[in-house]
Amino acid sequence: MRPLTCTIRLQHLRHNYQTLKQLHGSKLLAVVKANAYGHGAVECSRALHDIADGFAVACLEEALELRRNGITKPIVLLEGVFDASEYETVEQYDLWPVVHHQAQLEHVLARNWQKPATIWLKMDSGMHRAGFFPHNYAAAYTALAQSPKVGKIVKMSHFACADEPESGMTEMQLEAFDLGCSGLSGETSLANSAAILNHPNAHRDWGRAGLALYGISPFGGTDDRFKPVMTLSTRVFAERVLQPHEPVGYGAAFYTNRSTRVGLIACGYADGYPRRAETGTPIAVNGSISRVIGRISMDMMTVELRDNLQGIGAEVELFGDTVSVNDVAASAGTIAYEILCNIKRAERAYI
Repeated sequence: MRPLTCTIRLQHLRHNYQTLKQLHGSKLLAVVKANAYGHGAVECSRALHDIADGFAVACLEEALELRRNGITKPIVLLEGVFDASEYETVEQYDLWPVVHHQAQLEHVLARNWQKPATIWLKMDSGMHRAGFFPHNYAAAYTALAQSPKVGKIVKMSHFACADEPESGMTEMQLEAFDLGCSGLSGETSLANSAAILNHPNAHRDWGRAGLALYGISPFGGTDDRFKPVMTLSTRVFAERVLQPHEPVGYGAAFYTNRSTRVGLIACGYADGYPRRAETGTPIAVNGSISRVIGRISMDMMTVELRDNLQGIGAEVELFGDTVSVNDVAASAGTIAYEILCNIKRAERAYI
């Protein structure tokens, strides 16, 4: 069998949730959208079910998968619904939809709810992607609050630059949000992972833990408070020795500058490893840091073998405990989210 394994350490997931909840200081949603950032939404939600205050997903389909697999805790639909008819299913499965534009608001108010709905009302505090503008927010809130069809309203927004501490954007968004919510009662949700770690003023009633929940720092590099949940590993299955000035791989994009042992490993861009990862991208062979050399192929890639223990059968960590996925992402000109969400074709192992 092809030796490519994606290992998910659920005990690390629980550790990260508990750490983030302590840092936030109040209730915390575990964000498990996009198949829990590639980690497995059902498995991760089950692992957190006894300690999580609730979960957040992107859409109805993701919420139904959780409900049908025994997840009974609150589930927030971050994108809300895409059609008014979906509110019937929202009510049937006791979900908490986000309302972020006028059509959604009107559909909520028009529906004959059998029991008062819980609505998360989103403000566009400056990201300009979704939400009611601050000057329209109080009117939307009041329309919901005056309706007997609505039981609870959670005020929320989303930060554009919480992972860029020096930008000042988060402070401006906080000010806009608080001004737009002046005089409006009820719970509030603002802090994503980066804001939980870096913006105490955003710690309100509900946090929303995403990337850091999976052990990845939203600021790049590593953060020793968190444990990476996913490791991607394979083995060296062939090797050769090349003399100086020999090319390696497609496009002859890399030439050796000395006698070099080259290992061939079973992973490529069809498995989700980024094709744009450059020569020099770190990998670990038998626990020691080495590097990718040459271009990433569809099913294989070549790495430098640096000692006699690094030969055929040697274990290779593409990212995980020794190599941060943030470092792989930086080499490839992308972000850790994209890599984690794209991992496929590897054998899954849940611990």
